[in-house]
Amino acid sequence: MSEKIIAGDRRALARAITLVESGREDHRAQARELLELVKGAGREAVRIGLSGTPGVGKSTFIESFGRMLTAEGLKVAVLAVDPSSTRSGGSILGDKTRMELLSRDPNAFIRPSPSQSQLGGVARRSREAVALCEAAGYDVVMIETVGVGQSETMVAEMADVFVLLLAPAGGDELQGVKRGIMEMADLIFVNKADGDLKSAAMRTCADYAGALRLLRKRPQDPESYPKAMTVSALEEEGIATAWDTLQELLTWRRANGHFESTRAAQARYWFVQDVRQGLLATLTQGDMPAVMDRLASAVEAGELTPSAAAAEALAKLAG
Repeated sequence: MSEKIIAGDRRALARAITLVESGREDHRAQARELLELVKGAGREAVRIGLSGTPGVGKSTFIESFGRMLTAEGLKVAVLAVDPSSTRSGGSILGDKTRMELLSRDPNAFIRPSPSQSQLGGVARRSREAVALCEAAGYDVVMIETVGVGQSETMVAEMADVFVLLLAPAGGDELQGVKRGIMEMADLIFVNKADGDLKSAAMRTCADYAGALRLLRKRPQDPESYPKAMTVSALEEEGIATAWDTLQELLTWRRANGHFESTRAAQARYWFVQDVRQGLLATLTQGDMPAVMDRLASAVEAGELTPSAAAAEALAKLAG
């Protein structure tokens, strides 16, 4: 399968992403082997994380942005994380219907993935899907997240540039965005800057530009970054400028060594995350489920404090 992925076979890529998303242990072993094989391709894409509140126009923006990139001869992959039901675990996975034109573009690959109740709005294996898309020869990989919140910043740990997409608003719109995600954003695009909303979009952009100037300067950013700007995905205005701005930032980071150091730090972060996920998985193996159930019952009955029960469970894990 690795040869087909490197050759750009879209079906092989789709099957490989299905494999890395699987939770079965035999599939995880196959996925790890596959990722080691495709790593040898040595390809590198621009990874763009995109977050924004529902209804802000993320899908419309991605379609306009993606079509502009494919028109320039670039290959674009979109990994859209779809919210999963907390009751059934199912997802609608309707991103291809919302990006109808881009989904028909031969130079574009759209893959909706269920969030599977993962914090951060990013499917657990999204970063592995990104690696597969890079190996398949895609020049730009966009990771669209579920929505905006404190935990959404996880997408920044797998992207070269983190874009926050916002809609024009009035009054206390700054209160609607957490400081944490503001500090993680590299670029803020105020969408829907057209028609009757254009003046509101300009005001909103000015508000966010002012807020960004109050944040502490980051060493990985040149002067004037992070910055806010207006775009209209519907009328495709400002989309080309947004791409030029993004490239300018990446060029500066490469020239100053921040690009490589950030990717190295991200690799370290995901190593730690995988270890933590593995430790959590041990709670469902062997006799640990029975131990957890016994301790949980003791906590419910007031026989043990949560802290004491947790200490006992951890002692059991440590052997």
